[in-house]
Amino acid sequence: MNVAKYASVFNIGLQNTFVYRWNYFLRALFGLIPLAGTVFLWSAVFKERGGGLHGYDYGSMIYYYLLTILVSNLVVPAEDEFQIAADIREGQINALLTKPMSYLAYRTSIFLSARLVYSFVTLPPIALIFIYFREYIVLPTDPLVYVLTVISTVMAAFIQFFITYSLAMFAFWILEISTIVFIVYSFEYFLGGQMFPIDIMPAAVQAVMKWL
Repeated sequence: MNVAKYASVFNIGLQNTFVYRWNYFLRALFGLIPLAGTVFLWSAVFKERGGGLHGYDYGSMIYYYLLTILVSNLVVPAEDEFQIAADIREGQINALLTKPMSYLAYRTSIFLSARLVYSFVTLPPIALIFIYFREYIVLPTDPLVYVLTVISTVMAAFIQFFITYSLAMFAFWILEISTIVFIVYSFEYFLGGQMFPIDIMPAAVQAVMKWL
């Protein structure tokens, strides 16, 4: 595989994506609004209970959601599935398939360039949120934790991309994939612990989610 041509694709994707940097910034900024609702919700829950919940207190719950927002912004693709589906639906994929280039590697290069720009643009507002809630943040002391976190985040990004790529392949059989994408991502949002931590749910539900 010629790495140089995919590096060129990455560079072009970087330039194209950077044109929409303010769009990404506003998207990330407004994406933080649900955090405010989450803060008020769990504040009310813990005040009503007067104690912890399945090993969580208010501070650790806020820290959990901060990490969830950070990882989500780093790994979740930005409309890649609709771009791939459009390539299939409009026949643009044919021009790429006739060239000595892997379409999967081509889309991966674009995904990586978009993630780089998106992360660069969205990390500053997320950093401000972390600073605001700094009293609830307890950083690990073991350096290995940071190494494993980076590895896990990279793996999660590729898993998320391949899920997105697989969903886009439905465009070969159906005209519009938005309904399927919405259903799958709704399950992913719930099963991935973005709504609330999995370990506060009943044991049977936890077992099913961990198996999935």
